[in-house]
Amino acid sequence: MTYDNNDYWTRRRTIRRYSDREVSEEMLDDIIEKASHAPTTGNMQLYSVIVTRDPEAIKELAPAHFNQPAATGATALLTFCADFNRFCHWCDISDADHGYDNFQSFMTAVLDTAIFTQQFVTIAEQQGLGCCYLGTTTYNAPQIAKTLQLPERVIPVCTISVGWPADEGFVSDRLPLRAILHRGRYHLPDDSETAGYYAYKEGLPESAGFIAENGKKTLAQVFTDIRYTRKNNEYFSTVYHDFIENNGFPFPKK
Repeated sequence: MTYDNNDYWTRRRTIRRYSDREVSEEMLDDIIEKASHAPTTGNMQLYSVIVTRDPEAIKELAPAHFNQPAATGATALLTFCADFNRFCHWCDISDADHGYDNFQSFMTAVLDTAIFTQQFVTIAEQQGLGCCYLGTTTYNAPQIAKTLQLPERVIPVCTISVGWPADEGFVSDRLPLRAILHRGRYHLPDDSETAGYYAYKEGLPESAGFIAENGKKTLAQVFTDIRYTRKNNEYFSTVYHDFIENNGFPFPKK
């Protein structure tokens, strides 16, 4: 699937099924190099990406992504990491006393990584590739880090599955502009305004299906009680925080 520049921004879609057509190493390298020109903090480029292409290596990594089809069927899995290891090493060999083992520095690297990741996805999709963000990276960062042999101060942030599309996917709904745009200062909506923001999403046939399948009364309950529960959020928060703290960023929880 290819897009023209006018269509891309509102018609792009996540692709979770991939064909057997090869994505060349040269193509991936070219996209990554172009993506590396994304904005960064202080031009430090506090990120790295690990490309997993071998089918056996993908199979080894897939359990960390709950063996979801977008992972097991990918031509390549790209793990984007916040990386202060390389920069701190450069400081060490350059007689520079660094102080990057803190929350501010970690967030700086996370932001660099997120921008780099999205730049990769945008370029890849505009060249016809299909991509899917795997939301499991921050759930199972310790397992991913062990599999990829990540050193201290290298923290998994995002994983993208990549391949030539096997189907067209679908265009996800979005909230109306008035829900996300605030002019001058933040506008706190009342109940009716917030309900209006989500009315279209709630009215979709698939939303009704989700509600019925899960025995819930509202779509919001599907999110809070099934998809992103307090129990899971608190558990994976502890797992990720402890991993980060033990791998070069010992900032306190409170």
